[in-house]
Amino acid sequence: MIYHTLIAPGLIVWILFPLYLMMTGYSVLEVGAFFMIVNIAAIPLTYIFGRLFNRWDIKKGLIAIDILDGIAYVMYGLAKGAIAPLILFGGRAVEKLSTLLYPLYRAYEQIIYPEDRYEEIFAWHLRLPEIATIVSFPIMGYLLGYVYTEPEHYRLTFIFFGLFSVVTVTYLWLFLPSVGKEERISPEGFTFKAGEFKVLLAFETLLTLAWGLAPGFILINYVVFVLHKTVFEVTLIIVASSLMRIVGTYASERVPKGKGFHAIAFGMFLNALYAFVMALSPSFWLALAVYAIGDFGNALWFPFYRSWFFRLIPKEKTSEFHAAISSYNRVLGLVTPFIAGALASINATLPYGASFVGFIAAGLFLLWIAKKRD
Repeated sequence: MIYHTLIAPGLIVWILFPLYLMMTGYSVLEVGAFFMIVNIAAIPLTYIFGRLFNRWDIKKGLIAIDILDGIAYVMYGLAKGAIAPLILFGGRAVEKLSTLLYPLYRAYEQIIYPEDRYEEIFAWHLRLPEIATIVSFPIMGYLLGYVYTEPEHYRLTFIFFGLFSVVTVTYLWLFLPSVGKEERISPEGFTFKAGEFKVLLAFETLLTLAWGLAPGFILINYVVFVLHKTVFEVTLIIVASSLMRIVGTYASERVPKGKGFHAIAFGMFLNALYAFVMALSPSFWLALAVYAIGDFGNALWFPFYRSWFFRLIPKEKTSEFHAAISSYNRVLGLVTPFIAGALASINATLPYGASFVGFIAAGLFLLWIAKKRD
């Protein structure tokens, strides 16, 4: 949790990078195509890496993520002149290589967290990084939106967060316990439930499509280039969302026992509300409000969904299972950035309409599951 709190401020790079591309001449359609092209090579490698880490120490994989991200951010910062597109593409490819190892976060958490406290732990897992976001994002957003607004300033920001990976790698190496093969033994009596796992996979499909059709660069394009705001206003939306995610974690603790699937379904409908209002091209303040409502829904369903997810996967196969699911999601999301960019080139908020359909389908699916369990 502390590690995720440390890296939370650096996630502003995920906002700055697509905005930087648009500031330097890329259209929203070209940004979507850029992300799609880099995604293609990631699909088979994700599963291969996950299978390897069934035997290797997962902590070393987490360290590799931060090293690769650091290299990528420095490359973004060094992208200047005629070869800038090549360096940007190379940096994005390196960053995408680090995302191949992201399933190891889930695998590591499943192993080190006590199973009987999953819901409580994941509530705190959300809260602490959100607090770091609330403190850091408005400051950085204001500076980069109103004081240091040139592409050169963005490049220096990329380099700073790239070098900050030295701190996070040191923390991982010194303070996180190793998780080798011997720590990954499923509890006695564990039975893999293939039928329920297929149900979870179907829900993952709907969820991946719903989020993938309205990625972050769609919000950035709308706020900065349609509403004519700055990255500061984008960070205000993120901060409002973080506040509501914290509120949502406390609300999740008050959900009656056995009503987890109802909570997930209700959260999906809140996500659908956010997507529906955004599809109507709202004002900035209304966009801020509905993003916050949607993220309250995310925090409400996240602990129950993650707990359900973890209880279906054998611990000795954690990294392989999480990597396989991630590869599956990458296949589903392979073209969604391009589709989102194409829709946004027609109308800036059209991608949210497609996302709305996905969230409604996911919510109805979870209500059906909850009804079968009652």
